[in-house]
Amino acid sequence: MKRRAFIQSAWGLGGLATGLAHSTPTVPAVTPAPLIWRETHFTGLGTLLSIRAAHTHIATLDAALAAARQTVERIEDQMSLFRPDSAISRLNREGQLREPEPELLGLLQRSQQIARRSRGAFDITVQPLWQLYAQAQAQGRVPSAHEVQAARQRVGWQQLHITPERIAFAKPGMGITLNGIAQGHAADRVREVLQAHGIAHALVNTGEWAALGQSPAGQAWVLGVANPRAPTPAAPRQAPKIATPLAARLALQGRCLATSADDQCAFTADRQHHHIFNPHTGMSPPDIASVTVAATDCTLADALTKVLFVAGYQRALTVAQAWQTDALLIHKTGQLQASPGLQRLAV
Repeated sequence: MKRRAFIQSAWGLGGLATGLAHSTPTVPAVTPAPLIWRETHFTGLGTLLSIRAAHTHIATLDAALAAARQTVERIEDQMSLFRPDSAISRLNREGQLREPEPELLGLLQRSQQIARRSRGAFDITVQPLWQLYAQAQAQGRVPSAHEVQAARQRVGWQQLHITPERIAFAKPGMGITLNGIAQGHAADRVREVLQAHGIAHALVNTGEWAALGQSPAGQAWVLGVANPRAPTPAAPRQAPKIATPLAARLALQGRCLATSADDQCAFTADRQHHHIFNPHTGMSPPDIASVTVAATDCTLADALTKVLFVAGYQRALTVAQAWQTDALLIHKTGQLQASPGLQRLAV
């Protein structure tokens, strides 16, 4: 019993002040301080990043945004192939990396766990395939079957040896890329940093998306998923079944969103060859144009977009369900299908 209520009850029982037990002191309403919103844009992880966040104190907000940017900078120093002196760039050049930083070690170990569970559909050792296709594209051609087969001999997550003391390749010429998981990892870490600074409302874009609380309008965060088959001035209209720039609008529902699409880095104009590879064939999956995964963990969501690409349009939603996630798929013909657990809004 609260002290004020106990005193009022005692007075009423004693009959010393009739009516006091029924009166309630007026407590002035406390108006919460208004939220201050700030947004920062910067480049990193091979793309344009942004963080939008709010707090009632501008100093706290500025400190949180600065710490978030420092977090991305630290991740780039370890995991970015766009930096020649990053930890994984040195690993790819030298074939080994001694005394890896704990954060890098942890993400590599998680990557291997996802590779194992997905039976190699997700594999960070596909870097030789990416290099082969990029070199062939620069020469105006696609790799030959023999070249693809040769590159595949240097791909295989089981051939990456990881210990706290040393990361090393089992074969010469191997290489890793974390481009399929590092952006999701960065979103998770940035969200944690913001929360540690007391930020309750934010939208994090590190190439993949994570959110906290509500939008500036006081509503749930909603993101639009781009339609990779929408007509553009540079491409002839092919009467896709989805004709708007957005394929869907999705409410985050407290989850993260990650998207991979065949138009983000294509090696051929028809997008049959792009940056997502089936490690078992050395080719790009043939039927999917875009995969969006919703999960509580952005690192997992990022990695699973590749797993679902490899699974194919017919099986992908079943695979997503097995990982306790939801997904939205766009076929190369423009057809769309989505998990029932996604909250889709009108486009």
